[in-house]
Amino acid sequence: MAFDLAADLAARREQHRYRQPLIQDGPCGRYAVVDGRRYLNFCSNDYLGLANDPAVIAAFQGAVADWGVGSGASHLVCGHQRPHQQLEEALADHVGRERALLFSNGYMANLGVMTALLGKGDAVFHDRLNHASLLDGGLLSGARFRRFAHNDSSALRGQLQRSDARRKLVVTDGVFSMDGDVAPLADYAAACEDNDAWLMVDDAHGLGVLDVQGRGSLFAQGVNERVPVLMGTLGKGLGTAGAFVAGSHALIETLIQFARTYIYTTAMPAAVATATLVSLSKAREEHWRREKLAALIQHFRVGAQQLGFSLMESATPIQPLLIGADQQALTLSQQLREKGFLVTAIRPPTVPEGQARLRVTLSASHQETDVEALLVALEEVGR
Repeated sequence: MAFDLAADLAARREQHRYRQPLIQDGPCGRYAVVDGRRYLNFCSNDYLGLANDPAVIAAFQGAVADWGVGSGASHLVCGHQRPHQQLEEALADHVGRERALLFSNGYMANLGVMTALLGKGDAVFHDRLNHASLLDGGLLSGARFRRFAHNDSSALRGQLQRSDARRKLVVTDGVFSMDGDVAPLADYAAACEDNDAWLMVDDAHGLGVLDVQGRGSLFAQGVNERVPVLMGTLGKGLGTAGAFVAGSHALIETLIQFARTYIYTTAMPAAVATATLVSLSKAREEHWRREKLAALIQHFRVGAQQLGFSLMESATPIQPLLIGADQQALTLSQQLREKGFLVTAIRPPTVPEGQARLRVTLSASHQETDVEALLVALEEVGR
């Protein structure tokens, strides 16, 4: 039979890599409710605790009354409403760019950028640990596809020097979603400048978290003016939904004309844009959120090191504990769940073979006592 789906599913189960969604019976926040039980949630990307913030909720509710639930059309037909425009302008101002353009989600933004900018005769260069959406965007673009060793600017420079492509686009995460480490953006920018290439940064996990105003990886590393293409998501640090691309006027006009994932999809609800305007303001101005988050990260790292866990090089809210074997990571995740903690086991193909891990993510909604309780539970299961 050509489509032996049962065999494929059985093989995935045998590899301990079968995935199923957890049905949540409560809002995103400090706690998660699954099957009637409440857990401390250490696997959310709600880094600043804004997903369930009362002011953000009130803004959303008010906007639903004013603008309805759906936008009714794509941006270029009649779905681009005043809150969308206001959010694009606010995001552009926040990240120091001429313009910004909203997308339904980060995956569509990444696909849209690369398929709009690249084609046959061009080349795209990827960090080996880039997010799947970046890799897929590069493959779909039709450009020659190159991957370089993780965070290795020398390897990137060599590939750029050997390339005779018409256009050369270097693509990287700002903060890597499964390792929590950051890209060496200054070195990448220099390699691009020396080889007539553009740099694109997906800052999904840096926006809101890094820099004193939450402007992300580019500002934290002092390279904002050297990166032509910035993609950021709204559903992580900012707590809502959607994504944007920011850059020059010419870049945004190019995406409006050629990015199929922008042109051919319904605009996000205006209420989401209105709520995001509030969460963006709070992320920018409420510095205590990042300060608290930094203290929680430090508390966790010191405690996990004392317990003998293998931490990865991360100063961000993503704190993976490297386990190794898929089954062992799954077992530890299940044991933590039995003790009242949600911590996801990440396995291949999301991460390399032999590098299964517990991916602990921290939020400003957590308390010091939550982190201490998690460390106690890790000590118990680690035995």
